[in-house]
Amino acid sequence: MKNILSPSILSADFGHLADVLASIETAGADWVHIDVMDGHFVPNLTMGAFIVKHCRTATSLPLDIHLMVEHPERLIEDFAEAGADRLTIHTEASPNTHRTVQAIHALGLKAGVAVNPGTPALALKPLIGIADQFLIMTVNPGYSGQAFIPEMLPKVRKLRGWLEEAGLETDIQVDGGIGPDTLPQTKEAGANVFVAASAIFKHPEGSTAGIRELKALL
Repeated sequence: MKNILSPSILSADFGHLADVLASIETAGADWVHIDVMDGHFVPNLTMGAFIVKHCRTATSLPLDIHLMVEHPERLIEDFAEAGADRLTIHTEASPNTHRTVQAIHALGLKAGVAVNPGTPALALKPLIGIADQFLIMTVNPGYSGQAFIPEMLPKVRKLRGWLEEAGLETDIQVDGGIGPDTLPQTKEAGANVFVAASAIFKHPEGSTAGIRELKALL
């Protein structure tokens, strides 16, 4: 099971986005994480398919799209056409999660399923063997720079245990407050995909140093 670092461009300088993407690719990032927020499911409003399309032209890295939106099933075709490689939806926002995962697969993309901190791991269990990755939010979604919630570590452990019982090495992604202190904790708990924003793009020595610091912990 490969460990993956996926910088979230939510904290990047959008005035120089192409340069940012080139820089993190050169520095050793594995994926690019793009947070899509609709101002309804979460309080913030961020990027749409138009930004994903421009990211696709600027980097060869896989584009990992996190749909924090109501009715994500209405948007998956737009993001697939824009160049996404992976689409992650929330159980809380999609009453027909299984059907939406199937629809993402039908578009030729990898499908992920996410849960907020207040949602138990049990919500993901019916999708084991169906989803390509699971995302455990380690902050309440909506804004970059929040403090890591350590109570999410048992949730990661429980999910990894279920996957091991099923003989699967499905990716477990963690997102929120991930940095040099918290990445090792989530890795020990069973996560293998690490989304980081402030720890990379707000690093005092620049994003390259931030990526190298985190990659050294993998």
